[in-house]
Amino acid sequence: MRIPDDLNILFDRLYQELDQIELQAIEACRLANIKLNRFPNNFALIQLLAFLNTSLFFVVTSRKRLQDRMEYLTTGEMTEREIREVGEDLSMELGRALETRMTVSRICSRLGN
Repeated sequence: MRIPDDLNILFDRLYQELDQIELQAIEACRLANIKLNRFPNNFALIQLLAFLNTSLFFVVTSRKRLQDRMEYLTTGEMTEREIREVGEDLSMELGRALETRMTVSRICSRLGN
């Protein structure tokens, strides 16, 4: 089955957001590790680093879920309801990705200053 255009747009946007999260989280981890080497017992830095690592895990698992959903959409006939449910799931996933990206961006800014 062909994936509807609006779902393709959601898939593309999600992959872009995940790529952005990954790039920012890697940079923020680098900055956090530099500061953590200077202040090894800084609990706030340890918490930030834990969140950044969780964000990278989120990226990996989200990509896998997106891949699974694409395969699900392309394997046979689906009802309008099933397609709509996938779209709703993708929209919620996009919301989580946007929230994560904003938080990672703020952390990266804080660490850079």
